[in-house]
Amino acid sequence: MKTSLHQQTVMRQELRMNPRLYQAMDLLYMPLQELQQHLKEELLVNPFLELVEPEEEEEVLEPAAKTEAEEAKQNEEEEAVDWEDILLDGFRVSSDRGEYEEIEPYERVPVEVPDLADHLREQIRLLDLSPRQRFLAEEFVGNIGEDGYLQATLEEVVSGANRALEASGSAEELGGPFSLEEAEELLRIIQQLDPPGVAARDLRECLLIQLRELGEQDSLAYRLVDEAFDDLIAHRWSDLAKRYGVSSKEVQEAADQLAKLDPKPGLRFSRAEDAYVVPDLVVEKVDGEYRVFLNDSGVPRLRLSRMYRDIAADRKKFVGENREFITEKLNSATWLIQAIEQRRQTMLKVMRFIVDRQREFFERGVEHLKPLTLREVAEALGMHESTVSRVTSQKYVQTPRGVLPLRFFFSSSLGTTSGEDASARAVKAHIQKLVSEEDPASPLTDSDIVKALAERGIKIARRTVAKYRDQLGILPARMRKRV
Repeated sequence: MKTSLHQQTVMRQELRMNPRLYQAMDLLYMPLQELQQHLKEELLVNPFLELVEPEEEEEVLEPAAKTEAEEAKQNEEEEAVDWEDILLDGFRVSSDRGEYEEIEPYERVPVEVPDLADHLREQIRLLDLSPRQRFLAEEFVGNIGEDGYLQATLEEVVSGANRALEASGSAEELGGPFSLEEAEELLRIIQQLDPPGVAARDLRECLLIQLRELGEQDSLAYRLVDEAFDDLIAHRWSDLAKRYGVSSKEVQEAADQLAKLDPKPGLRFSRAEDAYVVPDLVVEKVDGEYRVFLNDSGVPRLRLSRMYRDIAADRKKFVGENREFITEKLNSATWLIQAIEQRRQTMLKVMRFIVDRQREFFERGVEHLKPLTLREVAEALGMHESTVSRVTSQKYVQTPRGVLPLRFFFSSSLGTTSGEDASARAVKAHIQKLVSEEDPASPLTDSDIVKALAERGIKIARRTVAKYRDQLGILPARMRKRV
């Protein structure tokens, strides 16, 4: 076998992936608030961009952008790219991102807010505890989860406190290792702190703590939780009524009282950020027709800076890094203006198609939502499926029926007796309505729901009904029954 080196010339055509293509993908994917922040940052770093003042917004900006785009095409260093085709074709490319420097994403700086542990420590500081007790209390606080429950056994808490005591070198000063009896006594003290139910080891103890806080130790609800918790959560009303010599209705009323308690008291101090939704699109009914608008009034309106355009007009007088800088920033500004407009048009096309397809939903409600997939939208609009996915991801639309994520309008299909398909989401809405209208004394079984849906022309298996019911958080018929 003979090895050798040789050269050969090969001609091939490919679309190379440059950083702007990745920015175009990110731009299409960005929700409204992220887009606003991104454009503000671009205004700071690109002198060829300027903000259009409100009184100037009626001015037509596209011709100027087009002129600069034609100018940019003459630059031999910048490869001509059809941005619209790329957007509609799903950004399919053949090069590797690794050869370009990635832009570090903007991240919001979180604001420090007190959490559950801070709230408990603040209360512990107000208690008349010895240094030894405070040391053990800190071990308890460290083992209380975000939901307010103690996530370790007393043995584990004591073991951890003793290890920390030994490591600190304060064992002799604080009186030696901790015992289980000390831990039990201190746990009872911590369980009296706010919020009621904190430091409980399970749901049963959490409810008992809250009932004691309310002074309900002599109530039927307290006895049910304390003595018959398993039967209570299984909704065995008749068995419990016989056991305690009361009516089934009284047992249910006691269970209703328990349902008002907080099963996860610590979550009110959770650091989870409030989710504020700003719709990217608006659907309104105007003269009997549904119209789609972009909710982009808060998005900075950009145009090419007249002053810098004039400076860059005579590029021959610039050489080296100056020429390179001007060319790069001018092309970048031109591309960004075009890409923003393309993003707007793509979102409008997709939403208009959704509105046309789901008109029955807007007129009559979720029970009339039709099945729809990303592929159907892509084929109808001549786009790539990944482009539709980016357009609909993390986007919201304000409609006459509320603010909804765009993905709400997409769901799988189920067959009907009429030959048409029904949306899985619409079927869930039917199930929800049937259960809400049922007789509590004789709730609908899964088989009953199958029959009721069949009468409405929807073919569905009982196991599918059970799956949808679980997803909706609806209990089985036996556990929904009331006297």
